Amino acid sequence: MILEISVKVPSTPSILSMTEDTFPSIIHNTLGLKNISEIVDWLTNESSVLKLDLSNSGAVLFRGFPILTPEDFDNFSSAFNYGNFTYQESLSNAVRINKTPRVFTANEAPPEVEIFLHHEMAQTPFYPEKIFFCCLSPATEGGATPLCRSDKVYETLNDQHPKWLSKFESLGLKYTTLMPNSDELASGQGRGWRSTLSVQDKNSAEEKLKELNYTWEWQENGSLLATTPPLPATTELSDGKISFFNQIIAAYRGWKTKESMSAPAVTFGNGEHIDEIILNTISNIAERFTTALEWETGDVALVDNKRVMHGRYSFSGPKKREVIVSLAKEI
Repeated sequence: MILEISVKVPSTPSILSMTEDTFPSIIHNTLGLKNISEIVDWLTNESSVLKLDLSNSGAVLFRGFPILTPEDFDNFSSAFNYGNFTYQESLSNAVRINKTPRVFTANEAPPEVEIFLHHEMAQTPFYPEKIFFCCLSPATEGGATPLCRSDKVYETLNDQHPKWLSKFESLGLKYTTLMPNSDELASGQGRGWRSTLSVQDKNSAEEKLKELNYTWEWQENGSLLATTPPLPATTELSDGKISFFNQIIAAYRGWKTKESMSAPAVTFGNGEHIDEIILNTISNIAERFTTALEWETGDVALVDNKRVMHGRYSFSGPKKREVIVSLAKEI
């Protein structure tokens, strides 16, 4: 359930009263801030308290602020003074379009494609620690962003299935992705291998994959099937809790690989297959801790990528859904 609060300057007393059970917390523009300059001044003054709220709740939604353009959103996210995590430097397998140097579209997958719960880029060695989302235009119907507390998922697995969890923690996970020969907008994971690896030819791609300790197999149609080395399935958070930090749900439920290949999209770190009972149980547990964020125009959501998974529900209708993102890292 989303619990809404209104915050006025000084905002510290209101925000400090929030607990980890408020998810996400919502901050309304009760001050009547009218432009991005006023918003940036307020954010600069309150950023340390807002970050504390984020550490408690895992996600903070700013509602009713006049964020009208990608440039407004760029200035909003920059006010927190995080380091920039660019799309170009990432190994993201999603197709995205830059709007400013630090702002780009969330995903170019078609409206009918659901993007399942995941931690952003947890299937790669490099990932952002914070994610800013901004809704410039909500869909006519659907298109909500599900948010899930992965520290709660970890706690539940530890209580109910400790042997499974121990295996995930000891072995880690391997991911196998199919990178097309060129970008495919019809897929939520359609970024081509040239763009993903920041290369122009196969030799350069193989050199990059060697550096990353990936294994790979070229396909007849020019696409690239690549498998990661073992990556952690969990991570420790700043408060000492553990998060079930990975892309196991999205890989199992949504990734497209090669139909005839022996390796699925995700395995244990030693290559052993993960039983579907385990995968379905994890998906079901995650649903218990998931809240659907229904977008309104101008909304900005700040998400702790290490604590919270996100996704995208399918949507329809004549109104164009436009949600843009900015990725950030601690400095």
